[in-house]
Amino acid sequence: MAKENNSNTPKKPRFSSWWIYGVVIALIIGFQFFGGNSFSSTEKTTTSELQEYLRNGDIAKIIVIKNLGQAKVFLTDAAMQKEVHKKVSEKPLIPSTGAIPQYILEYGDLQIFQNEIDEIKVENSLETIVEFDTESNVLGELLLSLLPFALIIGIWIYLMRRMSGGAGGGAGGQIFNIGKSKAKLFDEKTDTRTSFKDVAGLEGAKEEVQEIVEFLKNPDKYTSLGGKIPKGALLVGPPGTGKTLLAKAVAGEAKVPFFSLSGSDFVEMFVGVGASRVRDLFKQAKDKSPAIIFIDEIDAIGRARGKNNFTGSNDERENTLNQLLTEMDGFGTNTNVIVLAATNRADVLDKALMRAGRFDRQIYVDLPDIRERKEIFEVHLRPIKTAETLDLDFLAKQTPGFSGADIANVCNEAALIAARKEKKAVNRQDFLDAVDRIVGGLEKKNKIITPEEKKTIAYHEAGHATVSWMLEHAAPLVKVTIVPRGQSLGAAWYLPEERLIVRPEQMLDEMCATMGGRAAERVIFDKISTGALSDLEKVTKQARAMVTIYGLNEQLGNITYYDSSGNNEYGFTKPYSEETAQKIDEEISKIIEEQYQRAIKLLADNKDKLTELADRLLEKEVIFKDDLEKIFGKRPFEKEEEVETAE
Repeated sequence: MAKENNSNTPKKPRFSSWWIYGVVIALIIGFQFFGGNSFSSTEKTTTSELQEYLRNGDIAKIIVIKNLGQAKVFLTDAAMQKEVHKKVSEKPLIPSTGAIPQYILEYGDLQIFQNEIDEIKVENSLETIVEFDTESNVLGELLLSLLPFALIIGIWIYLMRRMSGGAGGGAGGQIFNIGKSKAKLFDEKTDTRTSFKDVAGLEGAKEEVQEIVEFLKNPDKYTSLGGKIPKGALLVGPPGTGKTLLAKAVAGEAKVPFFSLSGSDFVEMFVGVGASRVRDLFKQAKDKSPAIIFIDEIDAIGRARGKNNFTGSNDERENTLNQLLTEMDGFGTNTNVIVLAATNRADVLDKALMRAGRFDRQIYVDLPDIRERKEIFEVHLRPIKTAETLDLDFLAKQTPGFSGADIANVCNEAALIAARKEKKAVNRQDFLDAVDRIVGGLEKKNKIITPEEKKTIAYHEAGHATVSWMLEHAAPLVKVTIVPRGQSLGAAWYLPEERLIVRPEQMLDEMCATMGGRAAERVIFDKISTGALSDLEKVTKQARAMVTIYGLNEQLGNITYYDSSGNNEYGFTKPYSEETAQKIDEEISKIIEEQYQRAIKLLADNKDKLTELADRLLEKEVIFKDDLEKIFGKRPFEKEEEVETAE
């Protein structure tokens, strides 16, 4: 009952500064009314009526206000008793300290008005007093003089409120709190629902971060043996592999305050703000320890400091980084604050940031393998309504090199494709179409292609398929299409073997298969076209990598010019002589030409089968592995665990 009574009690209105503004405006309006004639008995009259009153001897005095073009008329006591002046003879509603005129009029030309009054006075021998005066509206002039200042102050207050992000603001809200940290504090009860169960794959990375969570939950388990709690962990890996998701899972599992922000949140147009925000962030974390700080995309402030900084353009970023390094060093071993950071560009980070004692652990989050991709599919297929029990092993095999974000996109795209086709559920073919859509782009069946161009495209794609079918180490074919998709006029889909190390013969077979398209044009038409641009780009990169990176060329020997640290110590000069550069160019060209001639020979020896495959491709527009088996027979290098293709 007490609660109900309290709830029914009317709340007192809160004081607002707008009340003061309202009172001031009301006073100004009141003064304006009191100072004027709004509540007096003064009546407006005309010049002709004034002349008549003057001839009748009713007027005692006329005051001419020259600057306002008005004349104030005061009647005699005898005239006040007349019926014609009954209205103006009444007492005013509000008493006034000054004399109130009975009539007021606006005259035209002052000289004419004065002459008319003088003539009437002379004609009627009147003693009416005529005075000349000027009046000024003090309040009006004061308002006009203060208006510009009030306008400027009002605009300034408005801009300050807009810059502060609202009247209330918060940490970093007002302009004077710009040095406060922008970190978002997550509450495990309301803000996050992510746990390690929602993170598929990444077993090694999960094990590392789970131990960090255990450090915070039960520090005595480790410190009792003399160990120290690590100060930081750096999540490194390609985009889309789940670094931020892993940090969210840590926030959900740790049950401790979790401060999350991006590296760019430290960057501001004002000098010294970044360092100030770093100090404020670590102060908040220490106050709430045990706690976790997560800095996403730390390369925004953690980039290596320049040795020759002539311009001074990155001084502010370097000051922010220096403050971050100082704060991480300033941690005591018993503060129970751990810093997590994520980046996909670990090669550009400063060495001082990467040393032991700051980020003690570097957790590499790699692209998922086939087993991990299956687990990721299981997570993302939960909300999707499927028409059948999908073979997750098959889907995992169809997506080599896909990251977790790519797989999530595949599942979403499959659902969109099924909805576009008016289906009630998503089936296996929708997932295959989604993979094609993501890898190759959107189909363009209405693209205008001449019959001659279509024939060239068919032989080009058939050349890729034929050469890859006959080479042992080339990737097995999934399907070939001459339907334009994305920026390509045709495409061949392969399922590359997931290798950890690659041998020279495997790279050469892949290059030969890539050159099969141009080789087919040469064999069939004895002409070449610009359609092999992407193929040439691919083989050139592979050949250059063989020569300059992996040391797989006999002429140059076991040498590499690749700097994995990302720090180019050679400046603007090449790490080899001009003679070596010429030799590198020659070897790259030699490797490519040898594989091109090899592809031409293979296709020339199987010209009839190439023609049959191209004709079938022109007829169907899309062919699969089974079509190649009917023409070429079983692939001699077929492995036992070969992927199945969908027709």
